[in-house]
Amino acid sequence: MRFGRPLAGIALPLVVLSVASCGSGSSSTSGSTSPPPTQSAPAAASVKFPKASPKDFANLAHSIAQNSPILAVTQSDLTPGVQRFGFGLFTKDQKQITNAPVALYIQAQGGKGKVLGPYVAHQESLQVTGPYLSETVQKDPDSAKSVYAATVRFPKAGKYNVIGVVKQGGQLVPTGSGVKVSAHDPIPAVGDHPPMIDTPTVKSANGDIGSIDTRSPHDDMHDVNFRDVIGKKPVVLVFATPLLCQSRVCGPVVDIEEDVKHTDPAAKDVAFIHMEVYNKNDANKGYRPQLTAFHLQTEPWLFVFDKSGKISTRIEGAFSKQELQAAIQKAVKQ
Repeated sequence: MRFGRPLAGIALPLVVLSVASCGSGSSSTSGSTSPPPTQSAPAAASVKFPKASPKDFANLAHSIAQNSPILAVTQSDLTPGVQRFGFGLFTKDQKQITNAPVALYIQAQGGKGKVLGPYVAHQESLQVTGPYLSETVQKDPDSAKSVYAATVRFPKAGKYNVIGVVKQGGQLVPTGSGVKVSAHDPIPAVGDHPPMIDTPTVKSANGDIGSIDTRSPHDDMHDVNFRDVIGKKPVVLVFATPLLCQSRVCGPVVDIEEDVKHTDPAAKDVAFIHMEVYNKNDANKGYRPQLTAFHLQTEPWLFVFDKSGKISTRIEGAFSKQELQAAIQKAVKQ
């Protein structure tokens, strides 16, 4: 299982960090351009994660072992500045680790920069119950149940090492991953107007909802065309393919979108759209033009637009019901 995998699919790599025990200082910054995490892992607040020097960071990196937890980043689109950073934690046999206190430390590769952190992460639940839990998710034993999120800062473009420190069995155990932060991002950002796309509806599909929705049972988020509602009311647009998404998070986030549409009072004047990923729902036929227009290379993606048609929140990868509700509240108030 891999969170936020490229659409073409790749294997989960064994990350080797490039570090050195030189450099100076440590720093910590908080803040977010998207909804803040809302659900803390139990006992996270009671764990004191210390600041780390470059030497501490190097020691942590070198102590990552074959049996250490795997840190699977849920996103590949990272830019300089403060942002939400999502990730999953797994055992070496790819069993998901939940309810573990965890914090992140960040340093530019090469080991000569400041160590940023600790950024304490929070666990976000992906679980939906009742009528909004789909058969697609119920029948998938590997469907993701939660995701961790932290608000982090990348000072500038470049390659970074990310160390996660996880409390397990009374000890702080290190894990890590390498990430790339790009100076230029073709994907529409918060504050931008989106590309003007048409999204298929039940009407445009001549009633063949199965051609535009892989969820079982089909959701009811194919009633309006994005072009017809953007700039007239807040819009929630989720790019996801519940049946074909091998990251195991597309099904849960579409269930969450369906749940919030029907249960959140703030959603009554919001348009909800679920946009599938592949042409004719066939991974061999390439991406639908709507994804190409947004320059997307991973799934799922959440975009929430305010009444003026600008992006107020965007999240790559898995998100919780509480995060979506917070994003809608933000969009409605703008």
